[in-house]
Amino acid sequence: MNEPIVARNTLAHITPKAAPAVATSTVLILGRIWNANGAEHSVGNAALMVVLATGAAAAGAFASAGRRGDSVIAGTAFAASGGLALAGVAGYADGWSLPILLWALATAVAYGLAARYWRTDRRDVIAFERSSIERRETHAHTERVEALRAGAQIEVAREGAAYATALAQALTARAALPGFDPIELTRAGLPELPAIDTPKEH
Repeated sequence: MNEPIVARNTLAHITPKAAPAVATSTVLILGRIWNANGAEHSVGNAALMVVLATGAAAAGAFASAGRRGDSVIAGTAFAASGGLALAGVAGYADGWSLPILLWALATAVAYGLAARYWRTDRRDVIAFERSSIERRETHAHTERVEALRAGAQIEVAREGAAYATALAQALTARAALPGFDPIELTRAGLPELPAIDTPKEH
């Protein structure tokens, strides 16, 4: 019954880990397709890719500069620059050696950068889970204490009511007996009881 949930969780965990390799592999494949369609040894195409890669790298440098630099934009720009450079080499080169070498290098760099963000996300998730567990434990402890306190108060009230009922029944039964004197009880230190007319035997 839990297998679909486990499978979805596993897939959701594995998919982000495969994203860098899928991205660089896609760029390599597209570059080689471009190579087969006339980009091999094309200086114009190579120059275009150099300009685009340089522009993306410059955009990333500007985005990361200063105190208000945006790391997301900078990372995206640098990733685009690397992808364009890989696509340019894969499209221009006439063999597979250099494109495969650059693909391996780009994949390693991508995983190195992604691992940093994965560690940060993991630390945030662990910290959130720990704080949630602590809050739940604190609330559960408070609820247990309040439940025990309420139970004790109910038990005390129940015992007091039972004692008062038993005392009233005992006094009523005692008052019905011949020779009962409420004044003697008052002298003994008990609270004064209302006088009850008891029939006297003749």
